[in-house]
Amino acid sequence: MKFAVLDFETTGTQSVGEIIQVGLAIIEEDRSISRVYGSYVKPGAPIPPFITGLTGITDSDVQDAPELDEMMMELVPLLDDVVLVGHNVAFDFHFLQNALDRCGYLPFQGRILDTIDFLKICFPSLTTYQLGSVSSHFGLTHERPHQADSDALATALVLLKCLEELDNLPLLTIQRLNELFADEDSDLAWYFDGLQREREMETFQPEGDLTFYRQLALAVGDWAELAPPREEGSDNPLQNITFGEYMEEVTKRLKDTLPQYESREAQELMIHEVMTALDQDKHLLIEAGTGTGKSLGYLLPAIYHSVRSNQKVMVSTHTINLQDQLRERDIPLLTSVVPFPFKAAIFKGRGHYLCLRKFEHRINKRDFTSPREEALTAAQMMVWLTQTETGDDEELNLSGRGGDFWETVASDTDSCLGRSCPWFRKCYYHRAKHEAGISDVVVTNHSKLFADVKAGHQLLPAYEHLIIDEAHHLEDIAGKHLGMQMKYFTVAHTLTRLYKDSRSGQLPALRQTLQSSGSEQASEWSGVIDRIYPDLLTVKESWDTLSDKLFGLLPERSDAGAGEAGQLVARLQPGKKPKEWEELAALENTLNLSLSDIIRKGDKMLSEMRDTDSQSSSDSLVTDIGGLFKDLASIREQIRFFMGLNDENIVYWLEGSGNYRGKSLQMYAVPVDVSTQLRELFFDKKKSIILTSATLSVDKSFQFMIDNLGLGEAAEQGRLMTALLPSPFKYREQALLVIPRDFPSVKGSIGDARFVDTLVHSLAETAVATRGRMLVLFTSYKMLRQVYDPLKEALVSQDITVLGQGVEGGSRSKLIRRFQDSSASVLLGTSSFWEGVDIPGEALTCLAIVRLPFQPPNHPLAEAKSELLQAQKKNPFMKLSVPQAVIRFKQGFGRLVRTAQDRGIVIVYDTRVIESYYGKYFLYSLPGPKMEHMLTDQIVPRIAEWLEDGGV
Repeated sequence: MKFAVLDFETTGTQSVGEIIQVGLAIIEEDRSISRVYGSYVKPGAPIPPFITGLTGITDSDVQDAPELDEMMMELVPLLDDVVLVGHNVAFDFHFLQNALDRCGYLPFQGRILDTIDFLKICFPSLTTYQLGSVSSHFGLTHERPHQADSDALATALVLLKCLEELDNLPLLTIQRLNELFADEDSDLAWYFDGLQREREMETFQPEGDLTFYRQLALAVGDWAELAPPREEGSDNPLQNITFGEYMEEVTKRLKDTLPQYESREAQELMIHEVMTALDQDKHLLIEAGTGTGKSLGYLLPAIYHSVRSNQKVMVSTHTINLQDQLRERDIPLLTSVVPFPFKAAIFKGRGHYLCLRKFEHRINKRDFTSPREEALTAAQMMVWLTQTETGDDEELNLSGRGGDFWETVASDTDSCLGRSCPWFRKCYYHRAKHEAGISDVVVTNHSKLFADVKAGHQLLPAYEHLIIDEAHHLEDIAGKHLGMQMKYFTVAHTLTRLYKDSRSGQLPALRQTLQSSGSEQASEWSGVIDRIYPDLLTVKESWDTLSDKLFGLLPERSDAGAGEAGQLVARLQPGKKPKEWEELAALENTLNLSLSDIIRKGDKMLSEMRDTDSQSSSDSLVTDIGGLFKDLASIREQIRFFMGLNDENIVYWLEGSGNYRGKSLQMYAVPVDVSTQLRELFFDKKKSIILTSATLSVDKSFQFMIDNLGLGEAAEQGRLMTALLPSPFKYREQALLVIPRDFPSVKGSIGDARFVDTLVHSLAETAVATRGRMLVLFTSYKMLRQVYDPLKEALVSQDITVLGQGVEGGSRSKLIRRFQDSSASVLLGTSSFWEGVDIPGEALTCLAIVRLPFQPPNHPLAEAKSELLQAQKKNPFMKLSVPQAVIRFKQGFGRLVRTAQDRGIVIVYDTRVIESYYGKYFLYSLPGPKMEHMLTDQIVPRIAEWLEDGGV
């Protein structure tokens, strides 16, 4: 098989555009690259500046180049009897066919393969399939990205990498991959068919250290074989070792492992405080700014305490991101520097783990809703099974609708067969659970922490000591888990998985199995299923109607203050039900009755099936359908709870977006005050809980957190320690905070013309001075939109790109990646950009805060909390709005300086920080940057001077 790897650079998209450069790399049958052909082509029109920017190809490069006809005379003979390959090949293929047609050749009739498909299948865990990134990941030299000959060569090398990877897969995996594509008439299917035949001829087959079980090749064996970190009955490695001695040894090893490691005062203080709290069974609130190295600050004492006392320490983070960072970076480091064996396990929510039984069932049945895409996703997962040790979906790069496929094969409680599952000993979820059971330290996340509490502590291993990182989120997450939230699609998805139409869905699949068995009982059950179908349709219709009518209660337009882009919000109050409520309650009643009917019929049928042994082929289906019926039962309870609308201590509200109407509906019911529940569930029950974050104090005091998290009693009993750590950074030298004191002010979330003009002008001037590298934080999406277009226009001549959240499309992480990759850009973001965004070093030099981040007072939860405070004769503005805003402001400020070398400027355009009586709380809470206020037109000269002087 001979491959020709083709790449064109063109002046535009597939429908319009001309070829300006061609690159072709030939791969011979022995996999050597025999030649790389490259040529410029003279287009009929000038090259657009955007294309020159991307490729570096200018009009002068192509002015003496051969015409299309001449180039094609050289190219066509090279395409004889080859398999054509490209990176996103449809694009190049389209241009090739056009060129062949224009120059009077026959169309290309050969086989066509896409390296993106191969990369997805062979390297399912790559974070991106973009050619430049992939090349650098493999360490391939890709000298001139977006130049055709260089791209063609890079693509050829990537293809060879993939082929090599396929060579190392066991024959069984190749056979299963071939099976997945067998139904489709595609060149990919043709390739795998040929590969399988070729491999079956070989006498020697690679097997690696894989386990073969029920026709799948896995990277893991039985989890029961995982041994605890230290042998039973052996002496405790910390028997006669004090904490001080342990830390001395660890610090010495850290310095040997990381030459750049230096002990930081703040980290040492943190280690000491955490150890004291664990040791004396106290709770601790500890604020540790960026750069403290807080993960080591709590992990080192946690490991010592847990091994020494033989008691587990639980660590909980807010985001899965941080959990993964601990797994990939911090735990391996600690494993190498802690002088005795210990084990730290990561344990996530169940839906993050693959259920092998469901996966096996899906691919054996070939039950695919969109065959091309799902076969590719299944193929990715088939190869991933030979690599993954965790079965955790975060390792997979599932693009497009891959996420929907994952949902149907993810582990979940309701459809778990437990010990009677043939996959039980290989199960990834039970492996994670077992690992957590034998570990000293278990890292989980806030969601799982509360799910465990709700499930009566069935999910996590027992623990008495808990460390909560990113603890400023605890209250929010607690509210969501101790209350309820439900989306339109939670219900719709469950219904379609049971029954989409007579051919697809779990019930039709079961009915088919029953038909083929032909027993009398089977036809009875088929009858039951036939009677359930119309009921399911009724439920779907009532749910659609109910969602649309609830959506109708939302205000017509949104000021987008309360949520992100275009979110509409409406609060529902028990005492003031809307006038349509009776009609809605009647709809809910119909829904409730239909659901109860379905669940009753279905459960009766399933339990009869479980009692007869003959139904082995449908066991798996019976289990999954049973799980879906359980889901329906909990949906029924939740809708009833929400529509009951009768608990004064709960805030009920609806959210939706104008674009998708009823389909975007979300229902929330959240306790107004979670402090009592947090106290009862955690602070009274556990021996020691450590809460840490970069932002817990307001104006150097922890009172706000103590009140909101229910730590008041612990404080009175002397069971609460608090610590505010000094920042490891020299903020006076590293950060300059400027406030333009004559800046116009704003009422509401929309700026008037004068405000917007002044802001755009100032941002544009500053961006030129800092060469982009600027993050602008807004509190309302409306205002971001007002600034986006004029700012883009103002900076286009300076070659500075403007990226806007919600304007560009793409996720938050994609926007951040684009911001980091482009040499000069300005990123505009709203609420979710105020925290968790980590852009160290040069990429970010200037942070502009347009308005102080007060939560919109009209958000239902904020409103209800204010009412509660008023009833207690407290001032909601000072007790709630200001502290919340200060914490977000500190989070925002924290984006700027991420390392001891970072330097940068913060501009606060909101003059309330110097004019209002509460402004000082904002400024006093910051870690001591240099602060100056001046007239707006003095900002840019001052910034330029500060950047030049190295911050003096």
